[in-house]
Amino acid sequence: MAASSPTSPTPSDLPGDTAPATPATPFSTLIRTASHEQHTEAENSSFMSDLLGGRLGVTAYRRYTEQLWFVYRALEDPSEALTEDPVTGPFVRAELARTDALERDLTHLGGPSWRDGLHPLPATAAYAERIAACARDWPAGYVAHHYTRYLGDLSGGQIIRGTAEKAWGFARKGDGVRFYVFEEIANPAAFKRTYRSLLDALPVDDLEKQRVVDECKQAFRLNGAVFRELGEEFPLSA
Repeated sequence: MAASSPTSPTPSDLPGDTAPATPATPFSTLIRTASHEQHTEAENSSFMSDLLGGRLGVTAYRRYTEQLWFVYRALEDPSEALTEDPVTGPFVRAELARTDALERDLTHLGGPSWRDGLHPLPATAAYAERIAACARDWPAGYVAHHYTRYLGDLSGGQIIRGTAEKAWGFARKGDGVRFYVFEEIANPAAFKRTYRSLLDALPVDDLEKQRVVDECKQAFRLNGAVFRELGEEFPLSA
């Protein structure tokens, strides 16, 4: 038998024998799975477990809501400037904005003078400062914080709303829980699918995507630090 010529096709070159290419993992899946550990650690904090278990009073809920106000101010104050950025622009959606809803909730919880004496916990200040720095200097990093906050609000945040309504007598989707009510999003599941498609199409290279994943992990750690300090402020009685 004659030896194959150097140009003869190898078996893997022959039609029908080529192994199908493995499709790349969508970035939205990668970012979710890569940050799962940090996400789980944050949401299973003692403070959040006690809050969701109805073991903390409305004062703790109010304090948590106050901390959210600082975080969302950092996210939303620069949003108008970010709408023209090719990386952040597609994610800045008016129907997601939460600051007004937070202020309505805080008015319900603390009255018209709810701003008096209001201050962020040290961990909250660090979290807000990191978001502001990304908004100013690193668009893809801002997307990491945008993703961890808003998709969390549309998902697990609804559990907090339900707990607050039952534990402290807030009207269903009324004042006190407005933060968790996205009145302009008729179909949250469809909205989240669209959002994940935007993540999959994020116009950055693979190295930058890895940096975004790392920033998502950092976002969950920063959020977890806020929970730890809230837990120190509202320890359960022995």
